[in-house]
Amino acid sequence: MLEMEAVRKIIRRALEEDIRSGDVTTAYALTGGETGKATALAKEDLVVAGLDVFRDVFRLRDAGLAFRAALKDGDRVPRGTVLAVVQGSLASILTAERVALNLFQRMCGVATLTRQFVDAAAGTKAEILDTRKTMPGLRILDKYAVRVGGGRNHRYGLYDGILIKDNHIEAAGGIGKAVRRVRERAPLLARIEVEARTLAEVREALAAGADVIMLDNMPVDAMRKAVALIDGRALVEASGNVTLATVKAIASTGVDFISSGALTHSARASDISLKVKRKP
Repeated sequence: MLEMEAVRKIIRRALEEDIRSGDVTTAYALTGGETGKATALAKEDLVVAGLDVFRDVFRLRDAGLAFRAALKDGDRVPRGTVLAVVQGSLASILTAERVALNLFQRMCGVATLTRQFVDAAAGTKAEILDTRKTMPGLRILDKYAVRVGGGRNHRYGLYDGILIKDNHIEAAGGIGKAVRRVRERAPLLARIEVEARTLAEVREALAAGADVIMLDNMPVDAMRKAVALIDGRALVEASGNVTLATVKAIASTGVDFISSGALTHSARASDISLKVKRKP
């Protein structure tokens, strides 16, 4: 579920950024008394994500607007599907339109791309994970959209998961030292993940007692050898150069997780239109 109060803070900032002292085009072109409806239409196949966000943009602009959607987040819909209808003041609808579409299109895009990755890895045990490579300020929306698309969230931020990456290893003086220091200071039940770029580093991570080993940018053949080497002594995550073209082969190596920053940093916004119809 989305934390809607946190989401509304994002919406309020976005509306303020766009409107500031007022929507001059709408104010000059309309009398203010025009009413009607606006229909959101999918212009391509997509996975719906963010209907509550889409709704709340309009309602925060004008609580008198009526919103109706026959769908729910997670639905896969074909091109031409009506996603939602907003009714009421056309001035309010026009002023909120761009912010509402920007957020909704992005969330649908992330969910749609995630679903494509999940489908590509189907038939294996690998779960698709996101990363922290999200749009600054929109992480709560990006992470939610990944879940809607069938993926899982890795860590939400630096505060809720331990991941010792290459730069931590270099700064600490090696995998063994880094893991030992973390183990001494972290809560008892905290899981420690270590990034490994070579089979030699996989051996180091195993010797240090890593709970999860991330195979970073490894060729598929090397991943397969690493999974055999680890042999269930740690969970295995694959990361780096994960695309729709490669994810099936990576999943087939036997890894437990596949993380991809592309889910959020490279997702294309879904094509959604909003068409207004004035009430006579």
